Amino acid sequence: MNSNSEIKSLLQKFVLNQCTPDEVNEVVAYYKKNQLTVDFPTVEDIQNLLGEMPKMDKKTADDIFKNILSASKEENTVIEMPQRKSNFRKYISIAASIVVLLGIGFFYKQSLSTKTAVKEFDFKSTDIVLQLENGETQILSEQNSAQVKDEKGNIIGNQNGDKLVYENSSDPEKLVYNTIKIPYGKKFRLQLSDGTFVHLNSGTTLKYPVKFIAGENRQVFLDGEAFFDVAKDKKHPFIVNADELNVRVLGTHFNVSNYHEDASTDVVLVEGSVGMYESKEEFDAAKNTILKPGFKGTFNKENAKISTKAVITDIYTSWINGGLTFRNMTFKNIITKLERRYNVTIVNKNEKLANEKFNASFKEESIENVMSYFNEIHGINYTIKNNQILIK
Repeated sequence: MNSNSEIKSLLQKFVLNQCTPDEVNEVVAYYKKNQLTVDFPTVEDIQNLLGEMPKMDKKTADDIFKNILSASKEENTVIEMPQRKSNFRKYISIAASIVVLLGIGFFYKQSLSTKTAVKEFDFKSTDIVLQLENGETQILSEQNSAQVKDEKGNIIGNQNGDKLVYENSSDPEKLVYNTIKIPYGKKFRLQLSDGTFVHLNSGTTLKYPVKFIAGENRQVFLDGEAFFDVAKDKKHPFIVNADELNVRVLGTHFNVSNYHEDASTDVVLVEGSVGMYESKEEFDAAKNTILKPGFKGTFNKENAKISTKAVITDIYTSWINGGLTFRNMTFKNIITKLERRYNVTIVNKNEKLANEKFNASFKEESIENVMSYFNEIHGINYTIKNNQILIK
């Protein structure tokens, strides 16, 4: 770290708990070497940075900062006072900043680890992670088999390879949820306790009850993309909550794509009937949008409007069998889908490409073959190195 801009950039990452282990060591080593000889941020600067943490509310940030200041009082008193009065305020501020910066990572992790460990799941990891109701996590390996147990040690599910099947034997008094997270580059299959079968695409999170309760709706929560083959049960509607949108069925086959970076949530109906409505509302068959087979319903996240159109459903469900299809899709959106599908990082330096639209279909192709196609047909130049693709 030689320039002030590099120092400030790294300090901000440190305060926001975004540093890699190597970068943390670099920050600590830098402080040890330079201590009272450089212009560090003040305590007020640190407070401002804390206020910018995107996933931390103000009260939590204030509580953490108070703990840091409280814990750092003794350390501040042992710092030697400078000889010149004119530098007194600056040195005290610097000393406090050092203690605060080196303490924030610890207090931040200690006070929020139980709340954010799963929320901050790294989709570029290689692990499929299952979170139980009590917060404990279990790694699911596609090469192995495993049992899923509740907090009492009872077996509630069995995993074999890329499929997890839940038992339907227990009769719980309240809903107990599990959450599964699928990283980039992988897919997974899930059979819920009612027999509903779910195909989960890469970069997807699904929260669902271990066992559905009689007399209540069968509701699950989706962030990402999944294909549902819902077990028929007229007495218990099956509802997929996709943030601001609810998708309600009694028993059918349909696909839901609800990635947070997309401007819309798409529902494609293969068979049966699907109702679409805002999650803050109650379902009303007379007022809400009802999809017919062969149609796609699009929920615009910005204005909450729902539109429908006839589509070829195979285009939207081919991913289940390894297919990859783009229809009138901008290149920047194609990049996002390729990153999820193949767990790669794509850097596009050809800005003119970003908003150009393309049509393409692939079966089970490697990322090398996909990029080769774009190069041969559309003249897109690129290089691939260490799982990173650079488009020139």
